[in-house]
Amino acid sequence: VLQKGLKENFADAQVSVIDCPDLTQEPFNFPVKGICGKPRIADVGGVPYLIPVVQKEKVYDLNTVAKDIELPGAFILGAGAASSRIVGVNAELIPIVEAKSEKKPAVNGSYIAQINPADKGCLLEKYSSKYTDCEFGLLANLYASEGQPGKVIEVKANGRTGELNFVSCLRQILEKHYGEKPVGMGGTFIIQKGKAKIHIMPPEFSACPLNTDEDVNNWLKFFEMKAPLVCQPVIVSRDPGFDLRVEHTHCFSAHGEGGHYHHDTTPDSVQYHGYFLPAELLFRIDRPKETHMVGRD
Repeated sequence: VLQKGLKENFADAQVSVIDCPDLTQEPFNFPVKGICGKPRIADVGGVPYLIPVVQKEKVYDLNTVAKDIELPGAFILGAGAASSRIVGVNAELIPIVEAKSEKKPAVNGSYIAQINPADKGCLLEKYSSKYTDCEFGLLANLYASEGQPGKVIEVKANGRTGELNFVSCLRQILEKHYGEKPVGMGGTFIIQKGKAKIHIMPPEFSACPLNTDEDVNNWLKFFEMKAPLVCQPVIVSRDPGFDLRVEHTHCFSAHGEGGHYHHDTTPDSVQYHGYFLPAELLFRIDRPKETHMVGRD
């Protein structure tokens, strides 16, 4: 299904089932070897807690989430917002956490991307270089598993010919094929060549309400960042009525760039190489009672 759809959007696409590579190695350096074992997706909080006006009291913990999704000690990847209570400013969280279990403490390999106060550029830091917790705030889209080796879906796609970004393309392929049946997927992919449009939220939450997508885009800070970028997508083909964010991808790198992935800006030269697994379960945690569709991109 994926290969057929990708070939309509990329000059070259190959999809196969392989053994998950050792993700403790470069460029990932994850605390676990794989993304297999009881795969599941959690959608925590939501954009309505950020906009139109922030609700700073919305704070969560990845160790608690692991228990909530019935997988204590889970390995968690994805995209979320940092806890401003801990960090002191608004920032993008690139979560990479092996949650604590009865046998061992949590291993936090997350990154945080914020606006550098010195030059207004991207400041990407290892979360554990400053903080000891596993908190996040407002919202997160998470893919969790036992972090085991196993079979995964390898996706290679080069030379984008269609309008959709890589993640939207994968999601819409699944939606088109599976229709009413929601199919969720997560994992990691590398933008190996080219550049990408990435945003980082400003350090200050907006004082005036952000009521439209245009308001949000004017507030966000956009950058063009260069490969290689290691990305963490969480995808659900369609929302079965849980007010989900159906796609959300954050990325990090070894060269100090990272944030929220929008799309590549070099369609001719871009190369994507990823490893994915369909999720078995979906958990919706602290769903906003009042909702809207602004800022879901």
